[in-house]
Amino acid sequence: MNDKLTIGEFSSFCNVTIKTLRHYERMKLLVPSEVDEWTHYRYYNVSQLQQLNGILRLKEMGFSLEEVRELQEEGTNEPSIKQLESKITQTENLLDALHERLSLLKRMADMRTKIETMDTISIQHLPEIIVASHRHKLRRREEFLAVCATIMGPEVQRLGCKRSLPLNWFVVEHDKELKEENIDIEIFEEVEDLMPDTPILRFSILPEVPAAVCLKCQGTFDQLPEQYKELQAYMKEHGFEAIGPRRIQLVEYLWNQRDPEKWLYIIQVPVTRDKRPRLTRKLLFRV
Repeated sequence: MNDKLTIGEFSSFCNVTIKTLRHYERMKLLVPSEVDEWTHYRYYNVSQLQQLNGILRLKEMGFSLEEVRELQEEGTNEPSIKQLESKITQTENLLDALHERLSLLKRMADMRTKIETMDTISIQHLPEIIVASHRHKLRRREEFLAVCATIMGPEVQRLGCKRSLPLNWFVVEHDKELKEENIDIEIFEEVEDLMPDTPILRFSILPEVPAAVCLKCQGTFDQLPEQYKELQAYMKEHGFEAIGPRRIQLVEYLWNQRDPEKWLYIIQVPVTRDKRPRLTRKLLFRV
């Protein structure tokens, strides 16, 4: 083997690009052993293979090129025990962050799959969650986002409260009848930690709901009265009795969907089976 290699030969032999070698040269990490003064051809010698392998090995261990250069300037290509321990800690933190990212991606995918495959009306289990809530009187439901942005959001941020991901927003309407104006509404956001209440936010644990009749809706809130009638008709037909206030879970709204016709929300009503005996036509005749 020739002791002197052109930059192309050296690049091919080491499986790195010429662009990478030129970058290493500019950083003074790996300088050609010879540059022809007339042709400006760059040549590397065989002994520099080991030097390049050392740079690549340190990069694989997570050392930046600046850190590699500092090691060279210190007269050694080997990191100290302290430097290695620091990289171990950084790598462990990175692994934790990647595991958290993977978990979030899976939760997001599960949620999207569940919603996209969900029937128009279905019976769902609602798990126990920690929530921050704010009660407010809205002139119209569309004001919900403004309350979140100007009142709830800044308070959550001020407290350093960690939001659950993916975001889970829903509202509970406390009026007995469905209203279109001056709606007594409580806005809920799922969070990770139970914190002391403030004048703006109330923290609580919402118990699980074993069964909720859920209606998947798309479009503006103008359709809500008709949609709620549809839900009530389904409950009556199947013998369900409401045992808690209705929730409206917002899935696609102004924060991620500008087209009102594509807004997606789910009406959720906690229910139990109506155990009262139902009079049949035959029983009525006996009376």
